[in-house]
Amino acid sequence: MVMATVFLLALLFGSLAITAVVVAPLRRNSPRTWLATLAAVPVLTLGAYLLLGTPAALEPAARAPLATGADTAVDPAEFAAAVAELRAELERNPQQPEGWVLLARSLSVQGDAAGARDAYAKALELVPDEPALMVELAQARAQADPRHLFDDEGLALLEQALVMQPANQRARWFLGVAQRQRGLNAEAVATWEALLPAVDAATAGSLRTQIAEARVAAGLPPAPAEPDAGSAGAPPSAAATPATSPLASSGTRDAAAPGLRVRIRLAPGLAERLDGQGTVFVMARAPDGPPMPVAAERHPVSALPLDIVLDDSDSPMPTQPLSRLDVAVVSARISARGTVERSADDIESAAVRVSLPTDATVELVLGAE
Repeated sequence: MVMATVFLLALLFGSLAITAVVVAPLRRNSPRTWLATLAAVPVLTLGAYLLLGTPAALEPAARAPLATGADTAVDPAEFAAAVAELRAELERNPQQPEGWVLLARSLSVQGDAAGARDAYAKALELVPDEPALMVELAQARAQADPRHLFDDEGLALLEQALVMQPANQRARWFLGVAQRQRGLNAEAVATWEALLPAVDAATAGSLRTQIAEARVAAGLPPAPAEPDAGSAGAPPSAAATPATSPLASSGTRDAAAPGLRVRIRLAPGLAERLDGQGTVFVMARAPDGPPMPVAAERHPVSALPLDIVLDDSDSPMPTQPLSRLDVAVVSARISARGTVERSADDIESAAVRVSLPTDATVELVLGAE
């Protein structure tokens, strides 16, 4: 275990150092790409090794032939140890914006929304004029909020990001969500209508549905029918609920981005027994792929019953998005401890296999016999 953890730490920091050297020319000309690459590559490298490598083989006791496939299972504590060491390194040498972004992404994967928020804030302190970081911090603040709302600081960050980068689709999408949360429905209509020409046809169709709802709420007449927009740009990575609802964890995603609709509820009698305590994890996986989900969200049990949309912005591995799957296996699990690691007292739903894409809603019942 110790040797495996040391190896993972070396892999994490080594990949970060090598990536920093390779992408150094981008820091001046494209800081957004620089930060995104520095944050993504080490996490993906470590994640790929945990999925495909054999960390246990580093332990002397594990070098004998393995009897069963179960013996190759990776202890999630190894990744947690690597993240803890990264945090310690940043405490010793905090002037590393790429390190803080890496920590934020890692903590987000672990479900630590507050920690991710604080890490993004540290990164933005070091690179204060980076719109992409402003959007990440605004989203992280909403995810860490008990009601999952964009607060005033998050709203200001989104507005500032759009001043500096008017074409930032995620900033514009989230700004509309924040406006809807505040009852500024007419303003949300204007914000989202400005986004329509930049998104692809599928996203434009879904976005118009949200604009129509905002128009009704604002007392505005329906918008004239228009053809779907072309593929002028990639869809915004929406990480929010329908704008009338608060943001949830990795985000109850709005339908502005294509995704998989999931309804989660408790079996009869279970709500009284749980009394709102615990955390529910909702996951979509490739049927024959690695155990890591291609999309996952985390919510408090007290929010159930709950309707969410899993989409590509819920993926812990950007290279393995939900949209690339033809078939997904969807399930939910309640952890009384609120951790991603499984335990004997977890409560799970039956897994549901679904063909993609689909307009149907996947029904998950937790604790059903």
